[in-house]
Amino acid sequence: MADFHFIRPLWLVAIVALIFALYLLKKYRLNQSGWHQLLPVHLSKVLVDGATKTQSISLILPFIIGLLTIIALAGPTWKKLPQPVYQLARGSVIIMDMSYSMYATDLSPNRLTRARYKAIDLLDQLNEGEIGLIAYAGDAFTISPLTEDINNIKLLLPSLSPDLMPALGSNPYSALALANDMLKNAGHLEGDIYWFTDGIDSEDLQDITQWSRNHPYRLNILGIGTSEGAPIKLSNGELMKDDRGSIVIPKLTDKALQGAASSGQGNYARITNSSNDIKHLVSQPIAQDEDKKSESAQTGDQWQEFGPYLLLLVLPLVLGYFRRGNLLAIIPCLFLLTPTKPVHADFWTDLWKTKDQQGQVHFNNKEFEQAAQQFEDPQWQGSAHYNAGNYEQALASFQKGHDADSLYNQGNALAKLNKLDEAIAAYDKALKLNPDHQDAKANKVLIEKLKQQQDQQQQQDQEQQNKQENSDQENQDQQQDQKGEQQQDQQEQNEQQSTDQDQQQNSDENPEQNQQSEQNQQAEQEQNEQQNQEQKEQEAQEQQADQQKDESAEQNAQQQEAQAIKAQQEKETEQKHKQLLNKVTDDPYLLLRNKMQLEYQKRRQDRSSVGVKKKW
Repeated sequence: MADFHFIRPLWLVAIVALIFALYLLKKYRLNQSGWHQLLPVHLSKVLVDGATKTQSISLILPFIIGLLTIIALAGPTWKKLPQPVYQLARGSVIIMDMSYSMYATDLSPNRLTRARYKAIDLLDQLNEGEIGLIAYAGDAFTISPLTEDINNIKLLLPSLSPDLMPALGSNPYSALALANDMLKNAGHLEGDIYWFTDGIDSEDLQDITQWSRNHPYRLNILGIGTSEGAPIKLSNGELMKDDRGSIVIPKLTDKALQGAASSGQGNYARITNSSNDIKHLVSQPIAQDEDKKSESAQTGDQWQEFGPYLLLLVLPLVLGYFRRGNLLAIIPCLFLLTPTKPVHADFWTDLWKTKDQQGQVHFNNKEFEQAAQQFEDPQWQGSAHYNAGNYEQALASFQKGHDADSLYNQGNALAKLNKLDEAIAAYDKALKLNPDHQDAKANKVLIEKLKQQQDQQQQQDQEQQNKQENSDQENQDQQQDQKGEQQQDQQEQNEQQSTDQDQQQNSDENPEQNQQSEQNQQAEQEQNEQQNQEQKEQEAQEQQADQQKDESAEQNAQQQEAQAIKAQQEKETEQKHKQLLNKVTDDPYLLLRNKMQLEYQKRRQDRSSVGVKKKW
């Protein structure tokens, strides 16, 4: 009882009003005949028996009733209610195998139909959080992005079939990579992948094991089929055959799928006629049960009110007043207290509920914006902002607290704001105050992994930028060297010209020496003629080089024109696809088929080949 207090202590002021009302009751409502109100005093003393006597009424019972009622309205409490401490949300992705082996008939009517029904059962089991849908064959495609509307996914599931896929084969690694991108881009630091398939080969198992080591998401697998297998019955009624003409009989690879689920820290189940397979698939390990919850019950500052229990003591005490209809006089007062205009609604609500209690009503109705405005408790206010996606405001509210839960919530808000270093520091502070805070430990590990991935990405980007800068610097140095060589050649030509001018001046000043050097001049003339001939040959070479340059420019122009024509054709093709998509909005099958074909064509332009490992 050390925490005993009143939630609405202002109601205790009504005790003064109660005492004043009882005083007036004692003064004016004595237990005497009503004739005293009609007869004069000198006649009432003679005519009314016992006129000189007055009897006082007992006010103990009304005082007890009024006191208990006022205390109940004040909201006595001494016990805290659980307060939600939010963990980073988890997402889920369903991966559907759409290879032709799903047409096998070892399950009635075939594996594909049973897989669709099981996927719907899985959606009903999850029924919360964000869920996405991916289908794959030779390549993987997003059927539905992460959404909380499971009815949308249920609407798309019946349209999935191997005939819908633009690329044949089976490439599960591309589906896992697409699921990772989907969860990571949505900000889910952890989540579950539910994979419905009938088998993988050894190469797939190695790739999936390596993928599971590098990603934090749990991989749960549902095996569709039987170990004996059955022929693949195509949509045209024929049985699928291999290149040698033999009927293909795919079998469920239990051990490989179980190994893949084990490496992905998930569950494996073989399809059954009951719901036990789905229940096992969604069950969480005991160590991770608390991590799965978006709310964990930890003590906060919300208090449980015990006032209504006091009213149970008041009811027996007021039964006697119903005997003669004495309580009917209270009915007009109730009409006066009832609000008649919407303006008084807040005032009326404030009389009976605190701001935190009003905010709790909005919070339970998922009206988080209104709840944040109502809450006075900073932790509850921060929780409302957090659920509304206002992480800056949530952080400001959480920072008003200094206990382990407040610091833990600060770390979650900082993680949502991508301030990973500050989030890790907040988790460390929370663990110092409460070393057993399991949620803080789990989230700290996740944030550290995410930060490590970001650091690796930044390091790769920095290395690529440094390589680009070094390449630019080498090109700049080469240009500077070429400029230096050109300047040196120009300087040598200037020196040769100055030398020729000096020799000419000397010949004019010394005519005798000119006569003596006639033979030298003849030699120089021959040398000049040779130089002129070399210069002509050099000009011819330059002219030929210019001609080649013009031809190269013309070829480049033709290539650019061809590329422009190709881009125009691609644009027209894309417009045709979009027009086709607009025409089939009422048919999910055609809509998905054209969407995936368009996406597949774009991917083929970006990469030369798609990794297809299985033919069926």
